[in-house]
Amino acid sequence: MKKRIIILGSFVLAVLALWSLAWFVLAGLVKQQITAQAQADGTTAPQISCGTLTVGGFPFRFDVDCDQARLVSGDSIVALRGLRASVRIYAPTHVLASALGPLQLTDTFTGSRNQLSWSGLEASLRLADWRIARASVSARDIIWSDTLVGESLIAQAPLAELHLFDIPEQHDAARRTTALAGYLLASDLAYPGLTLSDTNAELQVELSGLPDDVRNWGEPDLLPRLQAADGQLRLVAIRGTDASATLDASGALMLDPQGQLDGQISISSTGVAERIGPLLEEPWRTLVLGTPATDGSYANQLNFRAGGVFSGLVPIAAIGPLY
Repeated sequence: MKKRIIILGSFVLAVLALWSLAWFVLAGLVKQQITAQAQADGTTAPQISCGTLTVGGFPFRFDVDCDQARLVSGDSIVALRGLRASVRIYAPTHVLASALGPLQLTDTFTGSRNQLSWSGLEASLRLADWRIARASVSARDIIWSDTLVGESLIAQAPLAELHLFDIPEQHDAARRTTALAGYLLASDLAYPGLTLSDTNAELQVELSGLPDDVRNWGEPDLLPRLQAADGQLRLVAIRGTDASATLDASGALMLDPQGQLDGQISISSTGVAERIGPLLEEPWRTLVLGTPATDGSYANQLNFRAGGVFSGLVPIAAIGPLY
């Protein structure tokens, strides 16, 4: 009996030792892969670096803490404090993330500097067969400011949420394509530049024709593949309301064989034309929102075709091919 106990104890210790060794090896590989991102040139591939990088969570998690995270992509530089991502070993396709902030965004070409701060930010990503099953970001007490000279408030909201969901019935296993539904909500939004306060904004979209493996989303031929699969961005609903104004929009956009936008967006509103006067002067305001009806409401349709944007039949802008 004593011998069996010794054998069992030795086996348990061996398993624990092997588990510990495997965890530390994997933690080292994770750290090595993240550190390698700092060697990118920031032009052909984003450059990601951390002021301090640690990997913890032993024995059942991997907690990656990247303090003073910095991302460089072209002319854009993003700096973020207190970034953490966690993966549980028994659920490796489910990632949880958080950040202390604030997020600093700098454009070295235009010289603009913006800051986004919050009291709490949490995110999660769950994959199923390398498709996004669900992705969510939720932030509280958001403040968006221009920090080029001092700190000037642009907008703020006590709560904002973004969710992406897989649409299983639109998964095409033969063509290796899938579709996602997106939902964005901002409550009690304030935007002093447009005298907006206590505004509720909601966005619902669907994007089809995506590769059903997220590892292929970074490929340079993503947009041509999206067009070949008849991918479509459907604006199910865009809604914004406050005490004196409403805005509703819906429509769909695709890519034609030349990589140009094709589709239409219908817009209806009340009280919006008066608000955006300082930002969108005539005749552009009428070309975008339409002419007022007898009840003061506005309605219009924007058409996209052959590289142009049309207000009804009137051309108002040109958009080059996206690939």
